[in-house]
Amino acid sequence: MADINDVVLLYLEDTPVSFARIESILPDAKKDWFHIRLLMLQIPLQVVSWLLKNDYINGHEFFMNGKKMRLEKVESPVEDLPVSSPDFRNNPKTGKKSGPEDKKQGRIISFSDFKKNHEPEPG
Repeated sequence: MADINDVVLLYLEDTPVSFARIESILPDAKKDWFHIRLLMLQIPLQVVSWLLKNDYINGHEFFMNGKKMRLEKVESPVEDLPVSSPDFRNNPKTGKKSGPEDKKQGRIISFSDFKKNHEPEPG
């Protein structure tokens, strides 16, 4: 069931076309209808308001301007984090045992510095 702050995938004629985040769901004067505000996750960002039944918010097909539409709640994929003991192996170069503390650390790159170094040259 889709709710506020959920991300949904919008389908137009059975083809996924855009993602949106549900900003608000407010009841309408008509029973079982709701005003749903969606933040369209595209460039430029845009907010749209639709009047939908609860069933439509929860994935049932509906028609808008004669086109078949559907919302599908997006579930974040669950990643299994490894829960294991540290991996101690013999280093082939030194023959010594090495553990997690011996692994090289990644380097942090400032995005602003990256942009300065990769901007196109004026020409």
